[in-house]
Amino acid sequence: MNGTIRVGNLFGIPFYIHPSWFLVLGLVAWSYSSGLTAQFPWLSGGLAFLLGLMTALLLFTSVVAHELGHSFVAIHQGIDVKSITLFIFGGLASLEKESQTPGEAFWVAIAGPLVSLLLYATFTVINVTTTATGATAAILGVLASVNLALALFNLIPGLPLDGGNILKAAVWKITGNPYKGVSFASRVGQVFGWVAIASGVIPLVFFGSFANFWNLLIGFFLLQNAGRAAQFARVQEKCTGLTAADAVTSDSPIVSAHTSLREFADQRIFQNQDWRKFLVTDEEGRLVGVINLDDLRGIPTTQWTQTPISAVMKSIEQSTTVKSDQPLLEVVQLLEQRKLSTLSVISENGVLVGILEKTAIIRLLQGKNQPNPV
Repeated sequence: MNGTIRVGNLFGIPFYIHPSWFLVLGLVAWSYSSGLTAQFPWLSGGLAFLLGLMTALLLFTSVVAHELGHSFVAIHQGIDVKSITLFIFGGLASLEKESQTPGEAFWVAIAGPLVSLLLYATFTVINVTTTATGATAAILGVLASVNLALALFNLIPGLPLDGGNILKAAVWKITGNPYKGVSFASRVGQVFGWVAIASGVIPLVFFGSFANFWNLLIGFFLLQNAGRAAQFARVQEKCTGLTAADAVTSDSPIVSAHTSLREFADQRIFQNQDWRKFLVTDEEGRLVGVINLDDLRGIPTTQWTQTPISAVMKSIEQSTTVKSDQPLLEVVQLLEQRKLSTLSVISENGVLVGILEKTAIIRLLQGKNQPNPV
């Protein structure tokens, strides 16, 4: 998520906090401290707030434990966990990839609610079997009830909630198609989103009550993320069977390292005025560098005839190249993760195949021809 703050690692997993979390932390701490003050008038204002803050932190610790449940099962399946983030609506574990089978997907999804149910049972047993009284018993009761609510809420069968991922796994198992599972669970998630929005809007419009305003926010969250999940599933399905080579621009901007700058200017620049960057290859066709039009400005035109491109070109980063047989879906994810617009595609023996642009992928998935260079 944009604007997050990294605060460390949890079991080797990067841990982030979104600024919105601090607002929720303050509101939850104030709410519970007010409740404790009303229930136990003998508590001082300062002590009540400290107890409320401690309760809020324990509640968010429960959310982290919920996300760690997902993460540990994913790691056991060989899936890297990119991060865990706390934000206004709770927590989010970001996984590197999807599970390989519907059964594995089910266990990743159910792990979080199971952890919350275990915490509910733990706090309940402690509260019942110990001599805890007063504020301590009240806090244990809150921790138990919130963990139960967290588990039940996340079991709602619609994406992006855990119940939606469970539903996705079930449809995947029945149909044999993971994308149909995502599509169906996303639609269900959107239905629940509209229901949540309605439950927030109706009291507000007809009674002027903000009592269900939180439902309104949750509804928009469900709608937005369910829609994104459905959109990405469509992209995944269309990418099936395609490789990086399928999206290479047919007339890629490629020049030889031994070409002089004068030949380059005459033969390539004036004929391909839309291209600003050219990939450079050696005699065997292997990618050796890149040259931009701006690189020519530092060389006097009187020297262009004697100066080869190899003297001006810049080295190309390995992270901006992909193999021609790499699945197109992985390429799409790579472009998004690294905020890139183009990648260089090379074959197994290192020979350059061409350039791949994000716009070319979009048009390929839309069933259109390769785009003109940009």
